[in-house]
Amino acid sequence: MLSLVKLERHEQRYLLDLARRAILAATQGQELPEEEPSSDVLKRPSGAFVSLHKRGQLRGCIGYILPGKALWQTVRDCALAAAFEDPRFDVLQAEELRELGIEISVLSGFEAIRPEEIRVGTHGLLVTQGAFRGLLLPQVATQYRWNVQQFLEETCLKAGLRPDAWKDSATRIEAFTALVFSESHLAESVPPAK
Repeated sequence: MLSLVKLERHEQRYLLDLARRAILAATQGQELPEEEPSSDVLKRPSGAFVSLHKRGQLRGCIGYILPGKALWQTVRDCALAAAFEDPRFDVLQAEELRELGIEISVLSGFEAIRPEEIRVGTHGLLVTQGAFRGLLLPQVATQYRWNVQQFLEETCLKAGLRPDAWKDSATRIEAFTALVFSESHLAESVPPAK
Protein backbone atom coordinates (compact mmCIF):
# COMPACT_ATOMS: atom_id res chain seq x y z
CA MET A 1 0.00 0.00 0.00
CA LEU A 2 1.45 3.38 -1.02
CA SER A 3 1.61 5.82 1.85
CA LEU A 4 2.04 9.56 1.45
CA VAL A 5 5.11 11.09 3.03
CA LYS A 6 4.14 13.44 5.86
CA LEU A 7 5.95 16.70 6.56
CA GLU A 8 4.95 19.45 8.96
CA ARG A 9 4.60 22.98 7.54
CA HIS A 10 7.85 24.11 9.17
CA GLU A 11 9.66 21.17 7.52
CA GLN A 12 8.18 22.09 4.14
CA ARG A 13 9.26 25.72 4.63
CA TYR A 14 12.74 24.57 5.61
CA LEU A 15 13.12 22.54 2.39
CA LEU A 16 11.81 25.36 0.17
CA ASP A 17 14.13 27.86 1.87
CA LEU A 18 17.05 25.43 1.56
CA ALA A 19 16.41 24.99 -2.18
CA ARG A 20 16.32 28.76 -2.73
CA ARG A 21 19.43 29.38 -0.60
CA ALA A 22 21.34 26.66 -2.47
CA ILE A 23 20.50 28.17 -5.87
CA LEU A 24 21.35 31.67 -4.64
CA ALA A 25 24.68 30.50 -3.19
CA ALA A 26 25.58 28.79 -6.47
CA THR A 27 24.79 31.90 -8.54
CA GLN A 28 27.05 33.94 -6.24
CA GLY A 29 29.90 31.42 -6.12
CA GLN A 30 29.40 30.85 -2.38
CA GLU A 31 29.54 27.69 -0.28
CA LEU A 32 26.42 25.54 -0.42
CA PRO A 33 24.26 25.15 2.70
CA GLU A 34 25.51 22.12 4.67
CA GLU A 35 23.74 22.47 8.02
CA GLU A 36 21.90 19.32 9.02
CA PRO A 37 18.32 19.98 10.21
CA SER A 38 17.12 18.80 13.61
CA SER A 39 14.05 17.03 12.14
CA ASP A 40 14.43 13.25 11.91
CA VAL A 41 12.07 13.15 8.90
CA LEU A 42 14.37 15.47 6.94
CA LYS A 43 17.37 13.25 7.76
CA ARG A 44 15.71 10.10 6.36
CA PRO A 45 16.71 8.99 2.86
CA SER A 46 14.00 9.88 0.38
CA GLY A 47 13.45 10.39 -3.34
CA ALA A 48 12.30 13.86 -4.37
CA PHE A 49 11.94 16.23 -7.32
CA VAL A 50 12.44 19.97 -7.42
CA SER A 51 10.54 21.90 -10.09
CA LEU A 52 11.35 25.51 -10.91
CA HIS A 53 8.76 27.78 -12.51
CA LYS A 54 9.18 31.23 -14.02
CA ARG A 55 6.02 33.21 -14.72
CA GLY A 56 4.00 30.00 -14.50
CA GLN A 57 6.17 28.11 -17.01
CA LEU A 58 8.47 25.21 -16.19
CA ARG A 59 12.09 26.43 -15.91
CA GLY A 60 13.72 23.22 -14.72
CA CYS A 61 12.87 19.94 -13.02
CA ILE A 62 15.25 17.28 -11.73
CA GLY A 63 14.74 14.54 -9.20
CA TYR A 64 16.13 11.43 -7.62
CA ILE A 65 13.78 8.46 -7.76
CA LEU A 66 15.56 6.32 -5.20
CA PRO A 67 16.17 7.32 -1.58
CA GLY A 68 19.97 7.51 -1.68
CA LYS A 69 20.54 10.56 0.53
CA ALA A 70 18.86 12.36 3.40
CA LEU A 71 15.79 14.27 2.19
CA TRP A 72 17.34 17.67 2.88
CA GLN A 73 20.43 16.76 0.82
CA THR A 74 18.28 15.34 -1.98
CA VAL A 75 16.27 18.57 -2.17
CA ARG A 76 19.38 20.76 -2.11
CA ASP A 77 21.06 18.73 -4.85
CA CYS A 78 17.92 18.52 -7.01
CA ALA A 79 17.37 22.29 -6.72
CA LEU A 80 20.89 22.89 -8.03
CA ALA A 81 20.48 20.34 -10.81
CA ALA A 82 17.11 21.82 -11.85
CA ALA A 83 18.65 25.30 -11.99
CA PHE A 84 21.90 24.47 -13.73
CA GLU A 85 21.81 20.98 -15.28
CA ASP A 86 18.37 20.37 -16.82
CA PRO A 87 19.31 19.83 -20.48
CA ARG A 88 15.97 21.22 -21.67
CA PHE A 89 16.80 24.73 -20.41
CA ASP A 90 19.62 27.25 -20.37
CA VAL A 91 21.57 27.59 -17.13
CA LEU A 92 19.65 29.74 -14.64
CA GLN A 93 20.94 33.31 -14.28
CA ALA A 94 21.04 35.20 -10.97
CA GLU A 95 18.62 37.87 -12.21
CA GLU A 96 15.95 35.19 -12.76
CA LEU A 97 15.77 34.34 -9.05
CA ARG A 98 13.24 37.11 -8.33
CA GLU A 99 10.74 35.52 -10.71
CA LEU A 100 11.46 31.93 -9.73
CA GLY A 101 8.89 29.77 -7.94
CA ILE A 102 10.01 26.52 -6.30
CA GLU A 103 7.92 23.34 -5.98
CA ILE A 104 9.06 20.18 -4.20
CA SER A 105 7.63 16.68 -4.63
CA VAL A 106 8.67 14.17 -1.96
CA LEU A 107 8.14 10.66 -3.25
CA SER A 108 6.75 7.58 -1.55
CA GLY A 109 8.09 4.18 -2.40
CA PHE A 110 7.18 2.50 -5.71
CA GLU A 111 4.71 -0.33 -6.17
CA ALA A 112 3.70 -2.36 -9.24
CA ILE A 113 0.21 -1.36 -10.39
CA ARG A 114 -2.31 -2.53 -12.99
CA PRO A 115 -3.67 0.13 -15.37
CA GLU A 116 -7.19 -0.18 -13.94
CA GLU A 117 -5.87 0.66 -10.44
CA ILE A 118 -4.25 3.96 -11.46
CA ARG A 119 -5.85 7.07 -9.96
CA VAL A 120 -5.15 10.31 -11.82
CA GLY A 121 -4.23 13.04 -9.34
CA THR A 122 -3.14 10.51 -6.72
CA HIS A 123 -0.54 8.38 -8.47
CA GLY A 124 2.64 9.26 -10.29
CA LEU A 125 3.88 6.69 -12.78
CA LEU A 126 7.18 5.00 -13.55
CA VAL A 127 7.30 2.94 -16.75
CA THR A 128 10.29 0.67 -17.39
CA GLN A 129 11.09 -1.56 -20.35
CA GLY A 130 14.65 -2.84 -20.54
CA ALA A 131 16.98 0.18 -20.39
CA PHE A 132 14.13 2.62 -21.07
CA ARG A 133 12.54 4.38 -18.12
CA GLY A 134 10.19 7.34 -17.79
CA LEU A 135 8.58 9.00 -14.80
CA LEU A 136 5.80 11.56 -14.53
CA LEU A 137 4.75 13.17 -11.25
CA PRO A 138 1.09 12.98 -10.13
CA GLN A 139 0.49 16.70 -10.69
CA VAL A 140 1.44 16.46 -14.38
CA ALA A 141 -1.61 14.35 -15.27
CA THR A 142 -3.87 16.72 -13.37
CA GLN A 143 -2.31 19.81 -14.96
CA TYR A 144 -2.90 18.48 -18.48
CA ARG A 145 -6.27 16.88 -17.60
CA TRP A 146 -5.21 13.47 -18.84
CA ASN A 147 -7.24 10.34 -18.33
CA VAL A 148 -5.50 7.10 -17.27
CA GLN A 149 -4.73 6.00 -20.83
CA GLN A 150 -3.24 9.39 -21.77
CA PHE A 151 -1.17 9.34 -18.56
CA LEU A 152 0.19 5.90 -19.44
CA GLU A 153 0.91 6.93 -23.04
CA GLU A 154 2.70 10.12 -22.01
CA THR A 155 4.81 8.24 -19.45
CA CYS A 156 5.79 5.74 -22.17
CA LEU A 157 6.76 8.61 -24.48
CA LYS A 158 8.84 10.13 -21.67
CA ALA A 159 10.66 6.78 -21.47
CA GLY A 160 11.40 6.91 -25.19
CA LEU A 161 8.93 4.11 -25.93
CA ARG A 162 5.90 3.86 -28.20
CA PRO A 163 2.76 5.35 -26.61
CA ASP A 164 1.12 1.92 -26.36
CA ALA A 165 4.18 0.22 -24.83
CA TRP A 166 2.32 0.08 -21.49
CA LYS A 167 0.26 -2.81 -22.96
CA ASP A 168 3.41 -4.87 -23.58
CA SER A 169 4.06 -7.64 -21.03
CA ALA A 170 7.75 -6.62 -21.01
CA THR A 171 6.81 -3.19 -19.63
CA ARG A 172 6.74 -2.67 -15.88
CA ILE A 173 4.29 -0.07 -14.57
CA GLU A 174 4.86 1.25 -11.07
CA ALA A 175 2.96 3.88 -9.13
CA PHE A 176 3.97 6.20 -6.33
CA THR A 177 2.47 9.10 -4.44
CA ALA A 178 4.07 12.45 -3.76
CA LEU A 179 3.69 15.14 -1.17
CA VAL A 180 3.76 18.26 -3.34
CA PHE A 181 4.25 21.74 -1.89
CA SER A 182 5.47 25.08 -3.20
CA GLU A 183 6.39 28.55 -2.03
CA SER A 184 3.17 29.97 -3.48
CA HIS A 185 1.04 27.28 -1.82
CA LEU A 186 2.59 27.86 1.60
CA ALA A 187 2.28 31.64 1.20
CA GLU A 188 -1.44 31.26 0.42
CA SER A 189 -2.00 29.07 3.48
CA VAL A 190 -0.60 31.61 5.96
CA PRO A 191 -3.49 32.88 8.11
CA PRO A 192 -4.08 36.65 7.96
CA ALA A 193 -2.52 38.75 10.74
CA LYS A 194 -4.88 39.93 13.44
